[in-house]
Amino acid sequence: MVERREPQPEERDPPDEAGRKAFLLRLSPELHAELRGWANQELRSLNAHIEWLLREAVRKRRGR
Repeated sequence: MVERREPQPEERDPPDEAGRKAFLLRLSPELHAELRGWANQELRSLNAHIEWLLREAVRKRRGR
């Protein structure tokens, strides 16, 4: 009998062509609207804006 195992996260969600990983992010409607408006003001997609915000937070946390 063949033993079945759960696939590891990296097996379920391989990186895209740019090497980025996708994941689900749940936001309140209010936060989503706020981020969408901010992204529009910055002429970014919502996804690009959230990625920029996260990179800035990590950069600041590292003290750069």
